[in-house]
Amino acid sequence: MFRFPFMPREEKFFELFERSAQNMVKAAQVLRELVDTWENVTERVDEISELESRGDTITHQIMEQLHRTFVTPFDREDVAQLAHSLDDVTDFIDAAVDAMFLYKVDPPGQSARELSGIIVEAAIEVERAISQLRHRAELNKILERCVEINRLENVADEIYRSALAELFTDTSDIADVIKWREIYEHMESATDRCEDVANVLEGVALKRG
Repeated sequence: MFRFPFMPREEKFFELFERSAQNMVKAAQVLRELVDTWENVTERVDEISELESRGDTITHQIMEQLHRTFVTPFDREDVAQLAHSLDDVTDFIDAAVDAMFLYKVDPPGQSARELSGIIVEAAIEVERAISQLRHRAELNKILERCVEINRLENVADEIYRSALAELFTDTSDIADVIKWREIYEHMESATDRCEDVANVLEGVALKRG
């Protein structure tokens, strides 16, 4: 069973959140490497699958800590929602690469590369905001990062819509349309979950500030 034996209770949560965010960023970076190069596909798919499993483990640890702790660093509902939203980002990244692998798609095009880049940018902003969460003096900086995460999610929405329009206009193979539509949906959903994280962080920052 996971333990932080000598760490104050609040610090346990912050440490776990930071580990979850770091894991999410790593998954996003591997996704971008896969999409950009389309090399060592099986190895990178396996790596993301392992990161997804690691994210699940960290989320379980947070929830276990939540059930064992009477006083939490912020509202219990926010702790749970933050944990699950962070994990969801990694889940959708895993779903996207899993679909690429299972459907044996051709090398990804420009839209997929742009979306993967936005996912990395948003994930890094989330990680930076999470690292500031334990410091009350930096709560205002979290709000600034939340604005940037929301902006990136809007950019991802635009790329997603353009990708779908291009897909239905230029692709005659209906099977390819179905495959890439699902992949794009998973990738765009990853940025949506980053926005969910930002919404939780914004609320926490305002309550603690």
